[in-house]
Amino acid sequence: MPPSSRSTRGLALLLACLSALGPFSIDTYLPSFPDIAQRLGATQIEVQQTLSAYLFSFAAMTLWHGAIADRFGRRRVILGALALFGVASLGCMLASSIGQLWFWRAIQGITAGAGIVISRAIVRDLYDGADAQRLMAQITMMFALAPAIAPVIGGWLQSAFGWRSVFAFLSLSTIVLLIACLHLLPETLPPEKRQSLRPAYLASTYRKVFSSPRFLFACAALALNFGGFFIYVLSSPVFLMRHLGLPETAFLWLFGPAMLGLMSGSWCSGRLAGRLAPGRTIAVGYLVMGCAASFNLALNLSLPPGLPWSVAPLFVYTLGMSLAMPNLTLFALDPFPAQRGLAASCQTFFQSGFNGVAAALIAPALWSSTLHLALGMAGLLAIGGLAALAHRRLRLLPG
Repeated sequence: MPPSSRSTRGLALLLACLSALGPFSIDTYLPSFPDIAQRLGATQIEVQQTLSAYLFSFAAMTLWHGAIADRFGRRRVILGALALFGVASLGCMLASSIGQLWFWRAIQGITAGAGIVISRAIVRDLYDGADAQRLMAQITMMFALAPAIAPVIGGWLQSAFGWRSVFAFLSLSTIVLLIACLHLLPETLPPEKRQSLRPAYLASTYRKVFSSPRFLFACAALALNFGGFFIYVLSSPVFLMRHLGLPETAFLWLFGPAMLGLMSGSWCSGRLAGRLAPGRTIAVGYLVMGCAASFNLALNLSLPPGLPWSVAPLFVYTLGMSLAMPNLTLFALDPFPAQRGLAASCQTFFQSGFNGVAAALIAPALWSSTLHLALGMAGLLAIGGLAALAHRRLRLLPG
């Protein structure tokens, strides 16, 4: 018997919370960057590298979460990762130097990726076709709330209690999520479908995934599309507090429109599932993103930085991004039906590895002006569009 709509929504909410843990632990502490630098005697770049340490370790470990979950089951790996993430959050809270904060942020990164990787595998364990697209869209829509509220909560905590309170909040949130998973998260991979962890098998499977042009082009499109928005997230302390002159409690000006767009696009994607072909939905998403990037460039060329015009294009861009995202994600996993967890790991590794490069190199190179950020959005989108076009041509080839 298929799950009821109520149980599907409940599962979508739980998977969205697991997927959001990683982004939530990025965005919540962004308003605290100046305070961390002052309290720990660090430079702005050194504080920025706490983000890079998180993202690179996140990328490295996501390569393994799916393979481990393919071997031991989804539920067991999720529970272990949540427990370790909670410990790492406490370590961040108690850090007395920037080096210690780098270390504990890296441990957070190692464990945070399990949620997003295994959630995607669970969707493909349970559903195919339009049903999978609908559930993925529901997860994305609910997931969008976390990045919207995370910096707002972080700003309030920073103003009231200082930067350590942000990581105390992350610790408590992780405990609540762990309890919810203990009671509500099902095991979706039966023992007879579990895969080996033998080195020869893993090497062969990773080689098969990473040598698949369809997989690589779909992943590149996802990473580059997201990068056009993510450079604003990474640059948000400079973008909001320096260029727009806003206080540390005003991060909702960036994340509110962006996440409203993400939720709206995800809702539209879910409504279009089964009505519009996946390739058509992706094409519409790129058309919307292209209009947003062009509008963003025009505004930055004609007006000085200010509200609301400096943030308005982010709503349109993330709407288009989330229209394309569910189907591109499913396209990346579809060539590997027997190794969905491992393929989801590889896709998240690709995404988070690019995010690490964006944090370490791209965002710092662009955040000196809002025009540079607009150019970065347009450039990343253009390359992502070429990757999506290449994937489409490969997917339509016979055989």
